[in-house]
Amino acid sequence: MPLRRYEITDFEWSIMQPLLPNKPRGVPRADDRRVLNGIYRRLRTGSPWADIPERHGPATTCYNRFVRWRKQGVWERLFEAVSKAYAGDLQMVDASSIRVRQHAANVKRGARKPPLGTELIPAAWGARGAG
Repeated sequence: MPLRRYEITDFEWSIMQPLLPNKPRGVPRADDRRVLNGIYRRLRTGSPWADIPERHGPATTCYNRFVRWRKQGVWERLFEAVSKAYAGDLQMVDASSIRVRQHAANVKRGARKPPLGTELIPAAWGARGAG
């Protein structure tokens, strides 16, 4: 099966698997790799937990495991191990952006705002071509 976006590579999985908590008794738990892919997808996209695709297992399983592992310190161990394994081979570019409100997106610099109580027509603040 081809690797999809937001999924763990085989190399990363080989590093992470030995560090995951092991629960040998009781009900067998959902596949760790599948659940980790669901957690990473949620964290990378910023979508709600309920929007995790079904192929990653139930959203409640992903959420509960994320919270439980956070309390146990599993995430710190995982990130530290993967970072150490790449040892400078990985380069990242910050692609985050901040968007202003839609009303401010097209305003020219230095443009004056109309005074309060002014009608909201283009002529009220000196727009070109306003009749």
